[in-house]
Amino acid sequence: MAQITLCEITKETLSTILKLEVNEYQKCFVATNAKSIAQAHFEEKAWFRAICADDTPVGFVMLYLDQEKAEYFLWRFMIDRKFQSKGFGYMAMEIVIDMVRKFPNAEKFVLSFQSGEGNPSGFYSKLGFKETGEVSEGERVMEKDL
Repeated sequence: MAQITLCEITKETLSTILKLEVNEYQKCFVATNAKSIAQAHFEEKAWFRAICADDTPVGFVMLYLDQEKAEYFLWRFMIDRKFQSKGFGYMAMEIVIDMVRKFPNAEKFVLSFQSGEGNPSGFYSKLGFKETGEVSEGERVMEKDL
């Protein structure tokens, strides 16, 4: 099994990260990595990394981290279509969850997702996230107690 790590994106790896894509039916659920990286550069509380299996980039994760308010939000998460169903996403999310747990006053980790067939709610449920019943900007909210 490959070792999963969260790797800093460099000018050498950027092109590879920008080429990662989800399956066609998943494209309505997550923005492209290009859009995510662009947004991150204009949001000081954004944190992002490539998800690597050994040394191969297989996905992307971006968080909104406000340590002063203890607000921790999964902003973007994707695994390239060629690397899905190998456990990489689950292992990467476990790493992210463990990291967020260590932040000041971290009690909840929050995410949101769009409704629709093939949405990722089942994946997040397996990681312990539960729907809150809230809707934020048209997306259903889930949270995990830390």
